[in-house]
Amino acid sequence: MAHHKSVFTDVDVRSHENNLAHRTREIDRERLIVRRGQPFSITLQCSGPLPAKHYLELKLRLGKKDEVVITVQNERGAGDKWWFNQQEAQGEIVLTLHSPADAIIGHYHLAVLLLAHDRHTVERIDKVTFHMLFNPWCKDDVVYLPDESLLQEYIMNEDGVIYQGAWDYIRSIPWNYGQFEDFVMDICFEVLDNSNNALKNSVMDMEHRFDPVYVSRIIAAMVNSNGDRGVLAGRWSEPYADGVPPYHWTGSVKILRQWSKAGFRAVKYGQCWVFAAVACTVMRCLGIPSRVITNFDSAHDVDGNLSMDIMLNDRLEPVETKDSKWNFHCWIESWMKRDDLSKGCDGWQVLDPTPQERSEGEFRCGPCPVTAIKEGKLDLKYDAPFVFAEVNADIVYWVVQRDGQRRKIKEDQKSVGKNISTKSPYGNYREDVTSHYKYPEGSREEREVYGKAGHRVTGAVEENTEPGQLQLSIKHAKPVFGTDFDVIVEVKNTGSKEAHAQLTMVATAVTYNSIHRGECQRESINVTVQAHKVHKQVLRLHYDHYVKCVSEHHVIRVKALLDVLGENEPIMNVVNIPLSKPELLVEVPGMAVLWEKVTAHVSFTNPLPVPLKGGVFTVEGAGLLPATEIPVIGDVAPGQKVSVKFSFSPMRAGVRKLMVDFDSDRLKDVKGVGTVVVRKKYTRPFYENLIMY
Repeated sequence: MAHHKSVFTDVDVRSHENNLAHRTREIDRERLIVRRGQPFSITLQCSGPLPAKHYLELKLRLGKKDEVVITVQNERGAGDKWWFNQQEAQGEIVLTLHSPADAIIGHYHLAVLLLAHDRHTVERIDKVTFHMLFNPWCKDDVVYLPDESLLQEYIMNEDGVIYQGAWDYIRSIPWNYGQFEDFVMDICFEVLDNSNNALKNSVMDMEHRFDPVYVSRIIAAMVNSNGDRGVLAGRWSEPYADGVPPYHWTGSVKILRQWSKAGFRAVKYGQCWVFAAVACTVMRCLGIPSRVITNFDSAHDVDGNLSMDIMLNDRLEPVETKDSKWNFHCWIESWMKRDDLSKGCDGWQVLDPTPQERSEGEFRCGPCPVTAIKEGKLDLKYDAPFVFAEVNADIVYWVVQRDGQRRKIKEDQKSVGKNISTKSPYGNYREDVTSHYKYPEGSREEREVYGKAGHRVTGAVEENTEPGQLQLSIKHAKPVFGTDFDVIVEVKNTGSKEAHAQLTMVATAVTYNSIHRGECQRESINVTVQAHKVHKQVLRLHYDHYVKCVSEHHVIRVKALLDVLGENEPIMNVVNIPLSKPELLVEVPGMAVLWEKVTAHVSFTNPLPVPLKGGVFTVEGAGLLPATEIPVIGDVAPGQKVSVKFSFSPMRAGVRKLMVDFDSDRLKDVKGVGTVVVRKKYTRPFYENLIMY
C-alpha cells in the first residue's frame, strides 16, 4: 500500500476569539476555555482537500483515566447531544462544535480522526484540549441567570465586600475573590478531583459533573478539611501560631494556591467568612452565579428543636452548652434550577461550607432553596431544618442555680436572623435580603410558616411590660478599640410603686461565634427606682482592662440582670458591642497602565495608648499583584501615623481593587481598599508615524 501523505498539518484552537465569545478571556488567553450550550470553532490546516470518500470523526475524552468518552455526532441530533459541522476552504477545515447545555464540566481531550469509507483510521490529530464551564448566559443551562448586571457581579466580579460585626453595628471587609487569577481554574478542578466521591468512584463522580446541585454539594464539603482532603482547616480561638490567623486573609487566591502547592494539605486557618469566600471563588470560577451572605445573630441549633437554650450560672457565666448564637455567620447563595425538587425551588440556594454538622456523612450544608426556608418546607433537600433554625430559632436563657435547679430568665423570639446581608450588584453597598428568608415579623404568613415548621408560637405579649414591672435597657455609643468608654444601663419603673432590686452588670469578651474569652468587668449594686422614674447606672470600660481578654474580633458582650424584690422572674438584657478599628487609607496617585510600574501609598494612625510592635501590611489585588507582605520598620507610637509605599505592575486592564490588611501585636485585622483603573497602553496608529517623516 502506498505511504499515506499526511493531510492534517496543524490545528488552531482560536482561543482568542472563542474565549472572548465565551467570556473566559479573563481566565486565560492562550488555552481554550468554553462554556456549555454555546458553539465554538477550531481550524484544521490541511495539505490539500480531504481524499474522496474519507470523512472526519471527533471523539472527546474526560478524566485522567478517560472516565467518560463521547463520540461527537456529525449532524444536529436531538438538543442533548454533542454535534459538529465542518466547512472546507483554502486548505483549511473549520470545525464548529456544539455542546449540550447539560454537558459535563471539566478538562476535555479532543481527537480528530480521518476515516476511510471502510471506517479504518487513516490519520488522527490528538493534541487539542479545552476546559468546559457552566454557562449562566445560556437559557437552557440550569444555572441560567437572565440579567446581565447580576452576571457581571455574581460571575465576573473578582472583588467583593463581606459584612461582619453585629446586627446593629454592621461593618464590612473587602475581599479579593480572584476567580480569574492564574491557575485558580485548574485548582477548582483539583478541588473536585480530590473529593471523597471522586477518589472512591471516579467514573460515577465524572458522570455527575453536569449537575450544579452535585458539584456545589461537593464544593461545600471540600472547602473545609473535616473528613476529606479539603482546602481549609477551621479554628475558632487562638493560638493560630502554626498557620495564618483567619482575620489576616484578604482574598481566596493565596489559600487555594497554598492548598494545591502543598499537595492538597489543608491550609490553616479559616472561620465562616473565609470558608464562604473561598467557596464563592470556586463557584464563580466554574460558572455558577454566587454571592456571600451574612446572617446576623445566627442560631446554631444543634438538637434541631428550633429552640436554643443558653445556660448561665449564678454569676451569669455561660455553662458549656452545645447550642450557640453567633453574632454573625456567613454562607453563600448560588443560583440554579432545582429539577430534583418540586416546583418553586429554583433560584438562590443556600450552601454553607463552614464545618458544623454532617450532611449525609460529610461536613457540608446545602444546596437548600431559600424559598424552602421562607415557606417552612423543611423536608426539602438539603439540610433545610438546620438553615431554618439559623434564621428563626427562639432563644431561652436559664440560670442554673447551685442546687441544680433551672430558672428561666428570658425568652427571645425576635432576635435570631436579623439584617441578612450581601453586597449589592450595583456598587459597594449592602443589600438586605432578610425578606427572602422570612415573612415580616408578626405577620399571618410568619405564623403559618412556623406552624408548618413545627415551631411553637407563644402569645405575642411584649416581655416585662405588665404594670408595676421594671424595664431594663443597655445603651452605648460606637466605641473605638483603644479608648475607654461608658455603657449605660437604664432601669425604668413603669409602675406606680417604688421598686427595689439588685442590678448585676457583667462585661465579657467574646468571639464572633460566642466563645467566651474572659470577664472584663463586673458590678453588682442595689437600686431603688421611684414610680415612673428611670435609674441610670454607668459601667465604665477601660482599655487597660478589656485589652487583656478581648478576642481578635473585638466584641464586648454586656449582660445586665435585675432581680426584683418580691418578684420571682428576674429581668435580663444582653448587648454585643463591637469596637471599631481605624481606617486604612489606600491611595494610588498617577495613571496606572498595563505592565507599567505604579506606586501605591498606604497609611493609618495608631489609635491605641500603647506602641504597636511587629507591624505588617499585606497587599493584594486581582490583576494587580499577588498577596505581598510589607513589614513596618520599628514600633508605631501611640497617635503616630504610619505609612508605607510599594510598587507593582498591573497585569490586567480594567477597574481593579487593591486590598490591604494591617496586623501587629496589639492591633489586628485593620482593613482598607483602593480603586485602581488600569488602562491599556496607547500606541499611535501606524499611519501617523508615516506622516511624520
